[in-house]
Amino acid sequence: MKVLITGAGGQLGWELLRSAPSDWQVVGWERSWLDITVEKEVVEKIGALQPQWVINAAAYTAVDRAESQPDEARAVNHGGVVNLSRAVQRVGGKLLHLSTDYVFDGSRGRPWGPEDAVAPLGEYGRSKLAGERAALDLLGENLLLVRTAWLYSSRGHNFVQTMLRLMREGRNLSVVMDQTGSPTWAFHLATALWGLLERDVCGILHWCNAGVASWYDFAVAIQQLALQMGVLSSPVTIHPIPSSAYPTAATRPAFSVLDCTKSWEILASPAPHWQTALASMLQEVAGESRL
Repeated sequence: MKVLITGAGGQLGWELLRSAPSDWQVVGWERSWLDITVEKEVVEKIGALQPQWVINAAAYTAVDRAESQPDEARAVNHGGVVNLSRAVQRVGGKLLHLSTDYVFDGSRGRPWGPEDAVAPLGEYGRSKLAGERAALDLLGENLLLVRTAWLYSSRGHNFVQTMLRLMREGRNLSVVMDQTGSPTWAFHLATALWGLLERDVCGILHWCNAGVASWYDFAVAIQQLALQMGVLSSPVTIHPIPSSAYPTAATRPAFSVLDCTKSWEILASPAPHWQTALASMLQEVAGESRL
């Protein structure tokens, strides 16, 4: 099996590369090698490689900046997906496209299923939804669309890394307590994605680590585990606050827990709980800090 990963320089791309099946031919291209917004480049390079699957881990993910840069967000999250879909069509391959919980408005208190009505609240979510629809229109049954949420890794910019940096600086923190989701370790997501590709699955699925938390709950767990593992040397005070006390350019969904039952059934395994995943990721960070 020959697989191309776009956005290989990001946190999910890195996790996909290190967890790839050893007997598959897996190629990872960073933006410097493949800019998915340039149609000619995408068509030529994918045409030359002839992959059976393309995993699109490239995305514009600056949620607040997207409000003032909607064209930039759409160029990647919609235009780039159109380019990839057409190139995949030409080589007779399939596309695994990653999307987000932000396509939902978070207005209800039960998990969002793959077929539930979408209603994004901001430009980031709208650009991701436009990409979803374009890929579905162009590829149909040759598309695997996987939505995920609250992604983090020991690489890249994410909530866990930001919290650890602020905590090391000794800052007392105020963290939002009224937005709820499922923190997801990119390594676990990557492993699940390879499992889906091995089963040649297509359609719309959700995959996150199990369990739910607010951003405040997540921050508290990060500090507790990091202190236990020696990643942090001293605690800071973490204050729970409502979203109204921390205004942002983009409105975020209040409840963006995804129903991942279908993907867990396909893989014959529920995802590890987010606290277990966080502990494993922080053990990795602790090990690197001792080198």
